[in-house]
Amino acid sequence: MSLPRPLHALAAAALVAAAALGPTVAVSAAASAAGSAPVLPSADQLKAALLTANDLGPGYTEAPASGSPGPSENPTPVSGCDALNALINMHATGSGPATPRAETELDGPDGGNPMVTEALTAEDPARLATDFATATDAFRTCHTITFNAGTDASVTFTVTPVTLGDRQDAPAVRLDGTLAGVQLSAYLGIERFGTVGMAYGFFQRQGADAQTASMQYRSAVAKVERTLGTTAGSTTPPTVTATQGMSV
Repeated sequence: MSLPRPLHALAAAALVAAAALGPTVAVSAAASAAGSAPVLPSADQLKAALLTANDLGPGYTEAPASGSPGPSENPTPVSGCDALNALINMHATGSGPATPRAETELDGPDGGNPMVTEALTAEDPARLATDFATATDAFRTCHTITFNAGTDASVTFTVTPVTLGDRQDAPAVRLDGTLAGVQLSAYLGIERFGTVGMAYGFFQRQGADAQTASMQYRSAVAKVERTLGTTAGSTTPPTVTATQGMSV
């Protein structure tokens, strides 16, 4: 049995909304002329910092590229949370050359249960700070959120703030809902690493495994830190930049 469609829609929304840390923006000409704009990691370097199936353990597989809607496709209809809905619609067109981005979806051993998503986006520090604050506020102000994507029935999730990793200030929420008697749960978390924003999602049916969600979130954070040479919560750009070589 595959995950119910609304949970896949929630996963896509997480990659769009929580990873709203990276809208398509250009560094200002004045900043570029002054030489103050930092060099961002490339999309390939961000990809190398993403979780892989091997990082999560036996039974996990990387989902096909066409397995679920991406940020460039139609946004998921959302109600009940204006802040998150605005983020989804604002960033539904995806990112461009000014904002390198990489994402992944990893399906668990039980027909894609659980499912893990991760997105990394690089952008100018000032813009990232603004986007991170906006996404943080969306997490803070949302108490319920309803998704309706490709089904006759909508699914309403309750939203509860949680802590996923070691940093208490890293925004994260737990979502709980039901569809046709099936329990649907999710953990969403966002973090910044200098000029890189991370969006993490853990999605599960018939359960809410907080321990595994937290463990895999910590693995995601540790891999970004190790690969890009930065620390979670830092405002300092990663030491791995687009001008440096990188072995894959």
